[in-house]
Amino acid sequence: MRAIWSGTLGFGLVNIPVKLVSAVQSEAIDFDMLSRDDLAPVRYARIDTATGNEVEWKDIVKGYQYAKGKYVVVDEEDFEKASPQKSRSIDILQFAKSDEIDPIYFEKPYYIVPAKGGEKSYRLLVKALEETESVGIAEFMLRNREHVCAIKPYKNVLLLDQMRYQEEIKEVPEAAKSTKVTAQELELAKKLITNLTETFDPTAFKDTYIAELKKVIKAKAAGKHIRIAEPEERPTATVKDLMDILKRSLEKGKKRA
Repeated sequence: MRAIWSGTLGFGLVNIPVKLVSAVQSEAIDFDMLSRDDLAPVRYARIDTATGNEVEWKDIVKGYQYAKGKYVVVDEEDFEKASPQKSRSIDILQFAKSDEIDPIYFEKPYYIVPAKGGEKSYRLLVKALEETESVGIAEFMLRNREHVCAIKPYKNVLLLDQMRYQEEIKEVPEAAKSTKVTAQELELAKKLITNLTETFDPTAFKDTYIAELKKVIKAKAAGKHIRIAEPEERPTATVKDLMDILKRSLEKGKKRA
């Protein structure tokens, strides 16, 4: 795996040489924008709205609109001034119990791998975090921005989970938490959950969208027609018939078992 960052991971006076590699990957298909009439690729022009002329990349600057129609130009030096002092270290500032952190704060995972000479200190931190059921809360610089993150043990290695800041989390919608339920409805819902509870196996779930899209593209290129099945209409549960739907769901679960 290609490292996207290298430096040191520090806790106390211990500094471990490490590298950061992405822990996830995404698959996507690139599409070109074409004209419907002749299928020619569409070229995007950068137009000056005042003159109507096209502007070259070298003549484009970044600006912030501080009042309607009024801008201040922001250049690379300004971005540098706003950035915290660059550092090549991930500094663990504190430790916390793993169950104290709400999952909504976790944004993107990276694997931390030891660089040459850091293997023993790295293994020590992995084992210490595992046995204390703790995570390290740290700050580090990545792509000119400072991030807060959690350092946690994961399958015998260290995982850096980049976190969101508190101000990035939106308020929970009121409508989603104000409705009351009866004790009987709750009991039936709990039974349904129990009946459908299984050991989670991530390999049982596959993202088939890209594979199916490639099939559609291949068939269309060959002049074939693929019929799209209509989505199944599912009635939504209302307050009036919720109990009945829960009971029928339980019966369906028993037959499935």
